[in-house]
Amino acid sequence: MTSESTDPNPRSCTHKDFIRLFLEAEKDLLRYVMVLIPNVADARDVVQEAAVALWDKIDLYDPGKPFAPWACRFALNEAKMFLRKKSRQNRLADEVVDLLEIERMENADRLDARKDHLRECLRSLPSKNAELVHDYYFNELSVEELGKRFERSIDAIYKTLQRVRQTLHACIENKIQLEAKL
Repeated sequence: MTSESTDPNPRSCTHKDFIRLFLEAEKDLLRYVMVLIPNVADARDVVQEAAVALWDKIDLYDPGKPFAPWACRFALNEAKMFLRKKSRQNRLADEVVDLLEIERMENADRLDARKDHLRECLRSLPSKNAELVHDYYFNELSVEELGKRFERSIDAIYKTLQRVRQTLHACIENKIQLEAKL
């Protein structure tokens, strides 16, 4: 009897590949779960459970396809289980989650385009504003920490963030309108 590989997917994902793919998708997974579970701590728990489920099924992943959409299905299942446990009396929870998933899938292309526009618009910000946005949204620094770092008052940080959000929104909308005219 010869010893042959029983790997059903010859292009299987290594441990290192999985870690890299998961870390790249983790923030998107958290945002996705937070649509369904707005409590950050609960959403993080669900993403952790999704990571365990992903790891258990990693041999089913096709590295030729995008990881994040595949991982979102696991996160959706974990979110459904969390919501079922959290609110057994609420029989509508699964239906609402399914409707939100349908909505997300129907709008995926539009949302991806908006995300691409956002990246472009972020690159066009003055460096101080881009740094502020990055520290607040990506590094999750508090307004108090940003005030100290930028030597500005908390109110000034809030006002700057509000102006930057308005600028980014206008930039994205302009890009969408330009696309529509093409």
